Amino acid sequence: MFILEFVLPVIIMLLSCITAFKSIRNLKLRNNQFSGSLPASLFALPHLKSLDLSYNNLSGALPTGQASESLQNLRELYLSSNQFIGNIPTFLFSLPHIEQLNLSTNYFEGPFPINPSSNLSLSLKSLRFSQNNLSGRLAFVWLGNLTKLEEIDLSGNAKLVVDVNIPGWTPPFQLKQLLLCGCDLDKNIISRPEFLGTQRHLKVLDLSNNNLSGSMPNWLFTKEATLQDLNLRNNSLTGSLDPIWHIQSSLSRIDIHMNHVTGELPANLSSMFPVLYDLDFSSNDLFGHIPTSMCEISSIGFLDLSNNKLSGEVPACVFTNYPELSVLKVSNNKLGGPIFGGMNNLSNIYELHLDGNKFKGTLPHDLAGNFVRVIDLHDNQLSGKLNVSFWNMSYLRVLNLAGNRITGKIDQHICGFTEIHLLDLSRNNLTGSVPNSCFIVLNFLNLTGNSLSGDISFPLFNTSSLIALDVRHNEFMGNVNWVGYLENIRLLSLGGNKFEGQITPNLCRLMYLRIIDLSHNKLSGSLPACIGNISFKGDTDDQIFQPANEIMWVPDDYTTSNELMYFTFATKGNLYTYGRSFFVSMSGIDLSANMLDGEIPWELGNLNHVKSLNLSYNLFVGPIPTTFGSLEDIESLDLSHNKLSGPIPWQLTQLFSLGVFSVAYNNLSGCIPNSGQLGSFSMDSYLANTDLHNITQGNMCGPGPDPMVEESAGEVPSDPVLYMVTAASFVLAFWASVAFSFCHPHGRTIILKL
Repeated sequence: MFILEFVLPVIIMLLSCITAFKSIRNLKLRNNQFSGSLPASLFALPHLKSLDLSYNNLSGALPTGQASESLQNLRELYLSSNQFIGNIPTFLFSLPHIEQLNLSTNYFEGPFPINPSSNLSLSLKSLRFSQNNLSGRLAFVWLGNLTKLEEIDLSGNAKLVVDVNIPGWTPPFQLKQLLLCGCDLDKNIISRPEFLGTQRHLKVLDLSNNNLSGSMPNWLFTKEATLQDLNLRNNSLTGSLDPIWHIQSSLSRIDIHMNHVTGELPANLSSMFPVLYDLDFSSNDLFGHIPTSMCEISSIGFLDLSNNKLSGEVPACVFTNYPELSVLKVSNNKLGGPIFGGMNNLSNIYELHLDGNKFKGTLPHDLAGNFVRVIDLHDNQLSGKLNVSFWNMSYLRVLNLAGNRITGKIDQHICGFTEIHLLDLSRNNLTGSVPNSCFIVLNFLNLTGNSLSGDISFPLFNTSSLIALDVRHNEFMGNVNWVGYLENIRLLSLGGNKFEGQITPNLCRLMYLRIIDLSHNKLSGSLPACIGNISFKGDTDDQIFQPANEIMWVPDDYTTSNELMYFTFATKGNLYTYGRSFFVSMSGIDLSANMLDGEIPWELGNLNHVKSLNLSYNLFVGPIPTTFGSLEDIESLDLSHNKLSGPIPWQLTQLFSLGVFSVAYNNLSGCIPNSGQLGSFSMDSYLANTDLHNITQGNMCGPGPDPMVEESAGEVPSDPVLYMVTAASFVLAFWASVAFSFCHPHGRTIILKL
């Protein structure tokens, strides 16, 4: 017996002549870049016992035909993490020596290939089919002959009905792993533990994402329990964590995130779970204090108690007694007292989330942390001056102090955080100018809602790395010519400042933009027509966005850090807050409340991926461009409080996504189109346009000639209906003139002379 683990080029040659290796017993080709369909010759190896092709890019359907006859010795088949499609062949379950079947994370579909009449191999130990599109029904009673069965993983098959509880049936097997996350699972699997109560050797139990009801299953924590990993997240469990009577000496992970568990944290938590590494009780209804006894669980590496109703102080020992702690989250509770429990050394923590609480006092003057990557303290009651001159955190990547009462200036020493990617100092009381000659490689900078001033033409960031810049509602001034150097910017929010001058055509270089907010400034002059060339496509074009995607905001290792990304944007007449997917959720331009003038460029009609366009409270003149009828994704269009004239183009009736529309307080004239979405808006959308009138019921404001198409004099109109109407009008006018002439004495004399 030998194992083939060659480099990729050699393996490709091998697959082309695989029949020459009929004596192969074990073939391991996992974690390569193979693509295409699975060669049928692989299933024609009579002595093959183990085949592992996991983590490749293989596709197509699995071979059938004579495969069932050739694989009589196969014991292990691993095809996970590929792109296989079609039905799962039923013969795989009846191979005489098969023990391990792992076809997870593919695109298999159709009914699950086990039914009451299936001829299942008695050798089966592991069935793993998670993350596919399987449907139909699987009743565990159909597995009644599999005495050796130890693992079942059907997670992520939302259409697969799984019947677990069978009255009066005792399974002949003892599972070690049962993973049924996100299935159509028996909702009473916990409240009526007819099946789970028989499984006394379980090590891993995952019933997450199933909307299960009932009380917290403390009955799982028996004296004989062997559980190591318990995942009940995202269900509807109630009750409390008490009572727990027996020590769980094997349990290293508990996740009950997003349930309705209430009560206090058990005082004996540390003695009941002495080897816990991963504890996630977030998003429940827990209240009371964090017991100091929790600090006795020295093995804790991940602790998440966020989104509960916990109060009091965080015991100082939490910051000092956990040598393995990498992530601590107590966000959105009612915790208070001094920040960090009065400690100033965070040397063992990677991520620290204390946001959304009532922590008071000042930040430690000499804060240190050898490994700290993330500090999130937003929305607390911290005060004092921002002084980071003695902070020793050379690896800090995320610092969020938003929504506090911090005063003073942004210290030049902040430039010492050379690894920082996300800096949020918004909604504080900071004053003065921002440091210059400081090239932090920032991806996200939020300074909104302070009293900062000065010219930020040469600010504290490396312009080529910025993906999101929000400095709204400060007192910054100067021109905005520098924005053309933000080559990877997607979110550009400069509203509510004192910027002046014209909007530079350099803005049109920024081809990755999703949001432009220059509102409430003193910008003047005409609007560059080239803005219509910005794509605003977001992530709909992966190739275009590749340069921006290559710049990571925070390392992949620190997944919770992405939750820090959010921004606000005014659209549809309201201010909305968008989460970390804002590049996909919203795209828009807000240039309102400036002094922009001239005509609105017709090129803006090319912005067919923009969802919100606000040009209100400016000095724009001339007509509304008919090209705005091409804004197919537009949801909010505000042109109010300008000096626009002429009719409302009938082309705007084609904007079927339009939800908010206003042209009030202009000089528009003619009729208000009453078809399409425009017919659904109230008269408030058209106020204070003296020569603009509504249409009597039953009439339509029909389309006029398209001003973009110039027809030469005497040219036959291209519209046949219009041609017929024109011709008929001409004939009627001619004979009316003749009739009038004959009826009038002087006219009849002239005609008779002719």
